[in-house]
Amino acid sequence: MEDASTKMPEQSAVKLIGWLSPYVHRAEVALRLKGVPYELLQDEMANKSGLLLAHNPVHKKVPVLLHGDRSIPESLIIVEYVDEAFHGPPLLPADPLARAAARFWARFVDDKLWKALWVALWTEPGQAQVALAASARESLTLLEAQLPEGRRFFGGDAIGFLDIAASGVALWLPVFEEMAGVTLLAEEEHTALCRWAWEYAAEETVRQCTPDRTMMIAFLTPKRGMFMSTAKATAAQM
Repeated sequence: MEDASTKMPEQSAVKLIGWLSPYVHRAEVALRLKGVPYELLQDEMANKSGLLLAHNPVHKKVPVLLHGDRSIPESLIIVEYVDEAFHGPPLLPADPLARAAARFWARFVDDKLWKALWVALWTEPGQAQVALAASARESLTLLEAQLPEGRRFFGGDAIGFLDIAASGVALWLPVFEEMAGVTLLAEEEHTALCRWAWEYAAEETVRQCTPDRTMMIAFLTPKRGMFMSTAKATAAQM
């Protein structure tokens, strides 16, 4: 049994350090799905605050969740913490096998899928880019296969952990595709995944913490050169 002294009352102040980021969105939507009021402390990565550096001295990245005197970094760790620390609809499945599978595919999204998408988006046009795009689409196919037949979300009839982990595919990938002039997720090839992306983006809880598309493009466009450099570095490690 957990010692009562280690427990954090739910009513303790909840703050989220973050800015325009698919990873910050994960934390925000988890808090909203659980019905947890929070304060968003905007922190631009180009000018990191002392608060961010104090609470995430290892990676120095957003998001960071502040719950009373506790600080929790890393988006998926935050989602799991929110799921366990607060009442509300569960985000992870109750079944141990299903819960392990959700965590596995969430790791797949971060460790494989987004790397494949990123290099395919920002590699210069040519034979190499064509091959990278084909590999990225194969990864999208693997993710799509995890959608339960006849259900709206990876989590079933309600948004769950894997939906949150993959939310960047629904909300941010279309913006990056527009900026790069590259289409990786198309309805004719990934009908079910495109339907999921539309369903996810249309959910009212999601819309409440989805940045304006015009603002996203204005914020991201100046970073195009940096995106191409990081894609080149990522490709060299793949």
